Amino acid sequence: MKKLLYGVAYYDEYMPCDRLEQDIRMMKEAGINVVRIAESTWSTHEPQNGVFDFTSVDRVLDAMHRAGIRVIVGTPTYAVPAWMVKEHPHVLAVTSRGPGQYGPRQIMDITNPAYLFYAERIIRKLIAHVRDHPAVIGYQTDNETKHYDTAGPNVQHLFVKYMRETYGTLDNINRLFGLDYWSNRIDSWEDFPSVVGTINGSLGAEFAKFQRKLVADFLAWQVAIVNEYKRPEQFVTQNFDFEWRGHSYGVQPAVDHFAASEPFDIVGVDIYHPSQDELTGIEISFCGDMARSLKGKNYFVIETQAQGFPKWVPYPGQLRLQAFSHLASGANMVAYWHWHSIHNSFETYWKGLLSHDFEPNPVYEEAKTIGKDFDRLSPHLIDLRKQNRVAVMVSNEALTAMEWFKLPDGQTYNDVVRWMYDELYKLNVECDFIQPSCERLNAYRLIVVPALYAVSDEALERLNRFVKDGGHVVFSFKSGFANEIVKVRAARQPGIIHEACGISYNLFVEPKNVRLKDDPFGVGKEHNTVRAFMELITPTTAEVLAWYDHPHWGKYAAITRNRYGEGCATYVGCMTSAAVINRVLKNAVQEAGLWGVDQELSFPVVVKSGVNAAGRAIRYYFNYSDGPVSFPYPHTSGRELLSDRPVAEGERLEIEPWGVRIIMV
Repeated sequence: MKKLLYGVAYYDEYMPCDRLEQDIRMMKEAGINVVRIAESTWSTHEPQNGVFDFTSVDRVLDAMHRAGIRVIVGTPTYAVPAWMVKEHPHVLAVTSRGPGQYGPRQIMDITNPAYLFYAERIIRKLIAHVRDHPAVIGYQTDNETKHYDTAGPNVQHLFVKYMRETYGTLDNINRLFGLDYWSNRIDSWEDFPSVVGTINGSLGAEFAKFQRKLVADFLAWQVAIVNEYKRPEQFVTQNFDFEWRGHSYGVQPAVDHFAASEPFDIVGVDIYHPSQDELTGIEISFCGDMARSLKGKNYFVIETQAQGFPKWVPYPGQLRLQAFSHLASGANMVAYWHWHSIHNSFETYWKGLLSHDFEPNPVYEEAKTIGKDFDRLSPHLIDLRKQNRVAVMVSNEALTAMEWFKLPDGQTYNDVVRWMYDELYKLNVECDFIQPSCERLNAYRLIVVPALYAVSDEALERLNRFVKDGGHVVFSFKSGFANEIVKVRAARQPGIIHEACGISYNLFVEPKNVRLKDDPFGVGKEHNTVRAFMELITPTTAEVLAWYDHPHWGKYAAITRNRYGEGCATYVGCMTSAAVINRVLKNAVQEAGLWGVDQELSFPVVVKSGVNAAGRAIRYYFNYSDGPVSFPYPHTSGRELLSDRPVAEGERLEIEPWGVRIIMV
């Protein structure tokens, strides 16, 4: 794997005519060097129970090998064939909405014994069939795997077993989970009810945690099967996706990516994002940072958009900007979903690199320039390494807990995460993602903690020690409030972290016509606002950075900073405008000694950097705007790789709209 991979998903089975050789010719012209196949077509590979036909797979593998294009083969387990449902209707997941109906993909119960039997059989048959083919470089297990809300009797039985193994006795469960409330107490394992209708947030959150474990176990099971067959030089990956808001948005609620990624050789992700005038690169960066952080190494973008929906068709230059943005976050592969636009069924208007006419188009022509540059610059751009000193701490448990106890105004955990992450991005502060269980906090100088609502005592004590030993933390509101099973701490908030933060509060309200007193961050009246949620903070040892401006809440602090030991903890007790949190984070970065010349530039100029395999510094400069930008290049003289010309320190760097410069030192 010494070359950047530039690829597409390819479905010969979907084609209205035979054009494999023509497609390959056009792929070669575009610099496509890898395709992904087979993950979507179980019913083609096994049209009847026990009848296998890999003709379409062999046809594509042979043709791609002749052309020198490598292939990733997917296990086709995420869309079950009709014969299976006919013979075993219980393979369909029962959810809180009722029994599943056949038709969509990802509607099966991933714990169902019949489903697992047939899934294992097709995996073994397919991987054994293709493992020795010289075109095959790796495998993808399943596709964007989640638990699909499966909650039927089989899953409930497994959950009871999990609770018994995890917590021991019913007395313990009743006490920890507060089940005396509304007569929810359970006094016999046989009486343990389905949790689908539970009103207990602690029990509901534990069930969501258990469902995420089902996903990790299911994927590990698939990886173990594939590993029995794969050659030593082949890899296994999975295309993880993210919370979906019409595009990739935040931490995936249905999967613990850190746990689920453990058995894979390489993390793969699917990243989709707004485009045209709404293209910012934030989603590319957020999802890429998450992917890189899962195993601390480079990753694959297995799916991203070429055209996609009409609102995603890129302006000229944007496809290039997007491709190099993935590399700048540490991707070693960029692949489009998909090569061709499908002519019927559900995703007819989710267009591929080619439109429905299969003819060259402006997006395809731009892809050709990317393919040429990937090929030419691969030795310099592959295996980009980063040593970030800023981390964002994220938690599936906090996410789930805040779904049970929502913020006013419809704000969610991921809204708080993005509220903070987006401004770090705009400040050109690169970061990793870590979990509360992370024990290597001292690898960072600054840790940003959005809404860590449900978390263990141990994790909060580690954060206190991190600050005391010289680290810097920015906490948002709703941090430290409840323990890991969503039981509110019986203490003045913010509980354990009051020690590092030097504050306390016991009142919180929904803001109405609240601002920050005297515009302390100089953002102007329009942006000096408080929304969604506010904690009424009393400082103990903390310095107040902002007070509320309100006739009744004005005596309370909104944002504080506390010197504790050798470090500093900033606490943001309310949801502010983007402009305010931008200033708060800027101050924290400066306090942590991490402000440099790249941070003097700001959005729409985006800076990403790292060290390549040869130990050379690589700096990407992106212009995420529809107008030209220019600035003095602030680093040691180097070479701009796309134009292959020298760049001197202090020389004015000009970047066209939606353009990119890559400088190697």
